[in-house]
Amino acid sequence: MSNESAEQQSGTLHFLDYWRVIRSRKEIVLAVAILVVLTGTVYTLMLPNIYASSSRISVSEDAPAINPFAANESYYSSYNPFFLRTQFEILQSKPILYEVINRLNLQSDWGNGGEKLPRDVTFKILKNSISVFQQRDTSLIVISAKRDDPYEAAKIANEIAEVYRDSRLDIASKDARAAIDKIAEALREQRERVDVAEIKVEDIRKELDIAVIGGEGSVDVDNIRLQQLEGDRLAAQTQMVEKQGLLDILEGLDEKGLIERASYITFDQFVMSTIQQLQDIDVQLSSLEADYGVNHPEVQRYTLQQKTLEKTLSARLQALRNGLETEHLMAKNNFESLDKILAGVRATNIESQGSKFRPFRNAQLDLESERFIYNQLNAKLRQEIITLQVPRNPVEVIDVAEPNKRPVSPNLFMNVLLSIFVGLGAGVGLAYFIEYLDTSIKTADDVERILGLPVLGLIPQKVRPLVEEGPDSEHAEAYRVLRTNLAFTEGGASKGAFCVLSGGAGEGKSTTVFNLAYVSAQQGEKVLLIDADLRRPVQHTILGVSNRFGLTNVLLRDVPVEEAIKATSVPNLHFLPSGRLPRTSLGVLDPKRIGELISSLKSKYDMVLIDTPPLVGISDSSIIAKETDGAILVVQYRKYPRDMLIKAKQMMETLGVTTVGAVLNNINVMRDDYYYYYHSYSDYYHSSQSDVDAEDTV
Repeated sequence: MSNESAEQQSGTLHFLDYWRVIRSRKEIVLAVAILVVLTGTVYTLMLPNIYASSSRISVSEDAPAINPFAANESYYSSYNPFFLRTQFEILQSKPILYEVINRLNLQSDWGNGGEKLPRDVTFKILKNSISVFQQRDTSLIVISAKRDDPYEAAKIANEIAEVYRDSRLDIASKDARAAIDKIAEALREQRERVDVAEIKVEDIRKELDIAVIGGEGSVDVDNIRLQQLEGDRLAAQTQMVEKQGLLDILEGLDEKGLIERASYITFDQFVMSTIQQLQDIDVQLSSLEADYGVNHPEVQRYTLQQKTLEKTLSARLQALRNGLETEHLMAKNNFESLDKILAGVRATNIESQGSKFRPFRNAQLDLESERFIYNQLNAKLRQEIITLQVPRNPVEVIDVAEPNKRPVSPNLFMNVLLSIFVGLGAGVGLAYFIEYLDTSIKTADDVERILGLPVLGLIPQKVRPLVEEGPDSEHAEAYRVLRTNLAFTEGGASKGAFCVLSGGAGEGKSTTVFNLAYVSAQQGEKVLLIDADLRRPVQHTILGVSNRFGLTNVLLRDVPVEEAIKATSVPNLHFLPSGRLPRTSLGVLDPKRIGELISSLKSKYDMVLIDTPPLVGISDSSIIAKETDGAILVVQYRKYPRDMLIKAKQMMETLGVTTVGAVLNNINVMRDDYYYYYHSYSDYYHSSQSDVDAEDTV
């Protein structure tokens, strides 16, 4: 067979070869699987029961329940896509969990022998015992706690919710009070400015002895114009201050902060619409990532869309920021222009009324400006105080955790099922590893590929000499196939002298050569079986004859060969025992004498079969094999490594021995389905033969 054909055949049987490994080593696979399953089951049964309890809370951004100063309530209900994610981290942060540890006294409860557990260790245990996640498509957060006590698990889940709620309320109150304190401080400073301005006006009035303000009830066009310009100037100053305040806020914000507070800074419809789209995409991404993972095409599409919208929103907000700077610049220019115009009109008006009223009017205008700012700050302070007093509820407990007395782990069914899969996987892996380490001959293809010899026969396990099993033995057919294949070997040699040898001891060559001689004799051939294994002869025990005289006596010329050959109970089968090996075997197996003996015996018998010692380590078989017409190499299935068989083959090639083929012996046909069809054919043959015998009997 060519190399290309062998490769094609190997590719065709690729899957079957894998299955053959598993089937041939199924005991290992099952043993490992059973061991892993038993270990997993015992380990699961030894684990303590873990109980889970969950509380559910509704979380919203901090805002009063009712804002008496808000014209549009939706302003406070806008969605921040980063808000819930931030709360997840806050719920598992050290400030929250440390407070839970203190309230529940977990350091003492979880300590050993009355000793308190270190706080950092208690924190790690508590954090590993809880999990926080968002309920899909809602603003609800589920807090789940797992402990070996169901009541403790429920208590921890409820306490985390309460601590988080109290923390949110405290933070909101602290921030609001800090803002009120800042406004109150600015109000006090502004009050001092107003007092200074009032004193200055009163001093100037007394100094100039002004009794009536406003031209004594007369109405002057320039005076009316002055009042209007003063009002426009104050409005422009207010607008400029507001724009400056917004710019100061924006200067301290990065791009992410600008996006988060965009809805609080501007009411631009495009910005509000883009923020709403980002909120919708974030909700979709949270759902898709939980279901499919971050590498799913739909998740990646939404992520790309989110980045595009964020980039567009950032550009829009930057444009709005630039616009606000422009508006501030315009308001400033407007204020400065009005201030210049007002100064001109004021100078004209004062000049028209005389230089006496100029300082007084200037002081009076400054007083009005300071009073306006004071009134604005006072109104803002009162607004914040009233807003702080309105009830807030940023965290609402929807479901209180209750003790669940049904454990969530260990899951005996799932652990056993997992153990089965792991055990089978480990068993199969071990089987393949052992198969990888096993370099013995496993298939007929191995014999042909490694040794380069045709396979003449496949012999199953548990074969005994056919003289014991009888001519109708189910194993006899394997030797008939061997005899037939021997007749069709290269050169068509079916008669002559053949030696049967093996690379190492215990490969079944003696049984093989005897059964081959037996079936050949059954087919009417005159067969001589020679036991040339002088050190460990076994053929005489099979036939039940004496081994006192035999081959050694013939080679030493003690007796003629005719007297040493014995008839057997099997028709057409004669036997030449090995004889007793003398104290010194030097010169017994002389190649010349062996050659002469084999030549004379070939003329008297149709087939001469010689049982020889193993090749490796003993030279007897090499001497005998060289004088025969051919050698048959017996290879035991899954016994010796390939290197030893290759060495035996090389020895025969070096000596010039003609090897007609190989016999793969001791095959377990029931375990290895690669050879199962031989077993099936044997069953079919014997069942057919039984039917024929039954018909003949009838």
